[in-house]
Amino acid sequence: MGRLVAVSLLGISLALLGERFLTLRNRLKASREVDPVDLPNCHLIKGIEAGSDDIDILPNGLAFFSVGLKCPGLHSFAPDKPGGILMMDLKEERPRALELRVSRGFNLASFNPHGISTFIDNDDTVYLFVVNHPEFKNTVEIFKYVEEENSLLHIKTIKHELLPSVNDVVAVGPAHFYATNDHYFSDTFLKYLETYLNLHWANVVYYSPDEVKVVAEGFDSANGISISPDKKYIYVADILAHEIHVLEKQTNMNLTQLKVLKLDTLVDNLSIDPSSGDIWVGCHPNGQKLFVYDPNNPPSSEVLRIQNILTEKPTVTTVYANNGSVLQGSSVASVYDGKLLIGTLYHRALYCTL
Repeated sequence: MGRLVAVSLLGISLALLGERFLTLRNRLKASREVDPVDLPNCHLIKGIEAGSDDIDILPNGLAFFSVGLKCPGLHSFAPDKPGGILMMDLKEERPRALELRVSRGFNLASFNPHGISTFIDNDDTVYLFVVNHPEFKNTVEIFKYVEEENSLLHIKTIKHELLPSVNDVVAVGPAHFYATNDHYFSDTFLKYLETYLNLHWANVVYYSPDEVKVVAEGFDSANGISISPDKKYIYVADILAHEIHVLEKQTNMNLTQLKVLKLDTLVDNLSIDPSSGDIWVGCHPNGQKLFVYDPNNPPSSEVLRIQNILTEKPTVTTVYANNGSVLQGSSVASVYDGKLLIGTLYHRALYCTL
């Protein structure tokens, strides 16, 4: 009888593991291939060789890039080189990406930047918020951009127990932001287990010097986050659920879900066109290729433009798609005045004229 119970339990366990494995493959879109969609006026950005995970553009055309992200188990073309912040002036006829100097006292050797966001204060001070993973830990760094010196002055390092696995931030004040946790746990093994079991424990946190709280939860893997031009709505990408969540911002900074847009791809970072409110999304058509790197079958890239997301039938357009021959693992797409920047998780970056 005991052996029968043991065999039964083993069978149930194997069946559960098999079901979870098949579910994970579906979440990763492991069988999907992408049809190419080309843009005629594009070139690779010189100086970006090992990823430009996130991009944020100021109203004056200054674009900030977070480069060199490293994560456990993720491929890297420059594993021994620390990350950094690059800047490009899109108003120049031939803009170049230049690395910004960072003030003394900040540990550049362990700089591992992930999601970024800018905030312009009432006195026109520009703050840059950077998700940082020094030694694979989780912090949010706040910098002040010093235009005269083309540098970043480090202001503050933020750590908090409610920020165990930060992916991206959107700044809503000089020391205030919303942040996504792509996992509930900070431990690498527990993260893998959480993903495999599809626990949906990821969340969004609001941070201010006076209050820190979870304001939205129940995500498979909360990733990119952005805010509408009128500051009324927060958009969150759930990468493994293939969804964009539209959340309404309340006066107490809590978030109320309005709708969910289902897509057929792994949505990464979100950027907003301030003139139209359109959402531009860097996507991964096949997540398995992204996480199990094969140079002979590299991860593909995809950029979506979403118009009128608040309506019943938003318009979703594939603006760019590539099988990895040019661009591998697109993670962000940002627009400014007819120009499109496409960044990647660990590969190159593309500059296009629309």
